[in-house]
Amino acid sequence: MKTRIKNLREDSDLTQSDVSKILNISQVAYSYYELNRRNIPLELLSKLADFYNTSIDYLVYRTNEIKPYPKFKK
Repeated sequence: MKTRIKNLREDSDLTQSDVSKILNISQVAYSYYELNRRNIPLELLSKLADFYNTSIDYLVYRTNEIKPYPKFKK
């Protein structure tokens, strides 16, 4: 099964190396996240959700709604 982060990356025409640079991690570490060999830390999930303009819930299959939640107002 493809992961949502892989689908989003491919839909954006990005390589694993491109995304790993955005996250400041190695390409190998990022590939382990796409292959479900490692759990993605919350900090990186948050960065990915912001980068792809979606929610963490969408990334982890808690919803099928790709649209992000409204931003929190202080």
